[in-house]
Formats: sequence, structure tokens, C-alpha cells
Amino acid sequence: MSGETAKLDTPVSARKIALASAIGTTIEWYDFLIYATAASLVFGKIFFPTGSALVSSLLAVSTIGAGFLARPLGAIVLSNYGDKVGRKSLLVGTLGAMGIATTLIGLLPTYAQIGIWAPILLVLLRLVQGIAVGGEWGGAVLMAIEHAPRNRRGFYGSLVQIGFPVGMALGTFSFLLLALLPEPHFLSWGWRIPFLVSAVLVVVGLVIRLKVTESPEFEASREKGELVKYPVWEAVRRHPKNLLIGLGARITELSWIYVLTIFALEFATHTLHIPRTLVLAAIGIGALLELVTVPLCGALSDRVGRRAIYIAGSVAAGLLAFPVFWAIASREGWAVVLAFTIGMAVGHGVMYGVQASFLSEMFGANVRYSGASLGYQLAAPIGGGLVPVLATWIVGVSGGTWGVSVMMIVLALITVVAVYFAKETAAGKAGGTSSAHSDSTQSVSPPGEITVTS
Repeated sequence: MSGETAKLDTPVSARKIALASAIGTTIEWYDFLIYATAASLVFGKIFFPTGSALVSSLLAVSTIGAGFLARPLGAIVLSNYGDKVGRKSLLVGTLGAMGIATTLIGLLPTYAQIGIWAPILLVLLRLVQGIAVGGEWGGAVLMAIEHAPRNRRGFYGSLVQIGFPVGMALGTFSFLLLALLPEPHFLSWGWRIPFLVSAVLVVVGLVIRLKVTESPEFEASREKGELVKYPVWEAVRRHPKNLLIGLGARITELSWIYVLTIFALEFATHTLHIPRTLVLAAIGIGALLELVTVPLCGALSDRVGRRAIYIAGSVAAGLLAFPVFWAIASREGWAVVLAFTIGMAVGHGVMYGVQASFLSEMFGANVRYSGASLGYQLAAPIGGGLVPVLATWIVGVSGGTWGVSVMMIVLALITVVAVYFAKETAAGKAGGTSSAHSDSTQSVSPPGEITVTS
């Protein structure tokens, strides 16, 4: 065990593991997010041709929610094995499942070709995507965090988080290039290309993930006989408050990014008739700016604490709720770009940079995969599935975005309250876990299992 334990304090090893996790996560998020872009731009026309633009848009955007509804299921089923058989093996499986589902979406016949089976198969494949990403996040961030020095976990965890904006940038810019095609070509075959490229990216990701070493903290728990029989149940039984805090903490960040990249994308292009190339470019630039705000805020959280950065991010998101949508509604190119980029880099990036360490440190090593994954994914059906649909409906019936802004402010207040009642988890901060303290003391095994001790 000495060799594995040493890796916790070896920056070079921690960087390699974080980089490998980030690459795999980038591919997985690319697969998951290109669906949202395609649904906002294409799927309403080719999979849900109802004759009503609003109804088709609502149906297409609703299928995005199927993936979010499946994410908690993926967290429950897959993270349970991640705490029992290891982080690495689950990460290989989730990436493979995601790649297969995404590639098959790119090959699907349309409604005009096979009728009702087209949207049915689309939703089923979206469910597979949701289950895969539901088990992916926890393992990816834990591989980085559990290899990192305890006083740098915020920074190393944030390196994995950049997989989200990188995956979004890759997917958005690919659609930006394809959007230059004539409309008939884009609708018939152009939109399929990003999905089919996934097959190549997944092979690359699998090769990288197969080469990384298992988490040293998981190996330590396994060698000491500290693994529990039902990790998910144990996380729910012992840490219900932390799970609720995780849900509340995520609701604003999650809602912001998907309101911008699903609702606002559809609203700007279809309702306001802003060129889709401009909007896609703005989203891509916003994703690139998150490559700065995400690791910066992760590193800052190691210095000033997780809670302070997280609350600052949620307050900023609330303050942006009206200005962002006013700017988009102006139809001015510079204002539209500014709205998307600031909304993503600040409204989403600040909180997202802290999440990996903040949520993971709430749980002991033997239930951490389950606890962190559940805390992270419970908000997905609401923030990623329901909120964009509600935003589309609000604008459809009211004709304006003020109701969407009010909704985003309410969500920001929920996040502030949730994080306020959380304990500080940064090492060396008030209430935080010091480097000398074993995380495993945070979890207690059920009767019949070995109790975890320091």
C-alpha cells in the first residue's frame, strides 16, 4: 500500500490521473451534450413533425429530459458498483455504453422513414445516455480527487470538470460548421456527423482509461475490509442532509447551463430569428471561457473554502437572471454573445469549478462514489429536464422572458440556502477535513459489516 498511498501526495501522478479523467469526461460530455444541441435545432422537425412549431419544439426539448430523468437511476445502479468493485472499471463501462448509444442516434431513421418508431428509439437511446453519464461523473472526479494532495483537491477536481465545457465547445463548434450547410443537407445528414464521430472518440477514451491506476483510497478501503455491502443505501441512511444539500447546490448551476444551451438556443434561433451560427458561436465562446473560470474557482476554493466560492457563484447567477435575457431579446449581435458568454462563464462556471471537491468531500471513501453521484445527479431531472421545458412554455404563453428570469432567481436563492447550511469541506478551513484526518470516519457501516475507523 505504500506505493499507492504515496500517489496521494505526488503532484505529477495527480496531474496525469486528472488529465486522463478529464479526457474521458470530455468525450462522455461531448456525447451527452450534442444531443441537446441537435434537439434544439433539428429533432423537432425530423422526429416530431406535428405541424405546430411550438409543439414540435416542446416535444424535442422534452426528450432531452429523458436523459436527465435517467441520470439518478445511473447514479443509483452504477455508483453502487463503483464503491464495491472500483472506480476504474465503472468508468470504462460507462464510456463504452455512452459511445454505442450516441453512435446509434447518428444512424437513426427519421419519422418520415419509420414513423412512430423513430422518436421511440430516440428516447430509448437517450435513456442509455442518461444512465451512462449518471454513473460517469462520480468515478471521474473521484479518480482525480483521491489521487490528489488533500489541500489541492479543489484544483484537481476542477480539472476533471473542464471536461464539460470542452465537450460542449467541441460539440457546439461542430454544429456551427455544419450549420453552414444548406438547410436540406443539414436536416438530412449534416446533423448526424457529430454523433458518428463519437465512435472514434470513444475508442481513444477507452485506451486512456484502461491505462490509469485504481484510486488509492478505494484500494486502501478494500484491503482493510472497509467496503460496505450496500453503498447507495448506506449513503442515503447516513447522509440524507448532505444529499439534499447536493441537490440544492446543483439546482442553479444545472438550470443555468441548460436554460442557456437548450431553451435560449431554441428561443434565440426559432422565436427571435437570430442566426444560429451567431448563437452557436456565442455558446462555444462561453464554453471556452469556462476553461478559465472552472479551474480558477476550484483553486480558489482550496484557499478560501468551498462554501464562499459557491455562494458567490449562486448570487452572481441570480443577479444575471434579467440582464442575460434582456440582452438576448435585444437581437444585437454583441449583446447576444455577451449574454451567453457571461451567463455560462460566471452563472455556471463559478459553481461548477467547486462542485467536484465540495460534493465528494461530504462522504467517506467507502460510500463516496454513491453519495457524490446521488448528490450530483438528483437535481438533473429538475434543472436539466424540467426547467428548460418550463422556460419554453413560459415564453410560449407569456410572450416574454421575465417569468424565466424570476424562476432563475428563485433557484439561486434555493442554492444559497442549501450551501449556507453545508459544512466547509476544504482542508485546513473552518470545519474542513484536515490532511491528517481520515475521510473514512465519515461513514459508518451497517450491522454485519466492518465499521470504518481512522
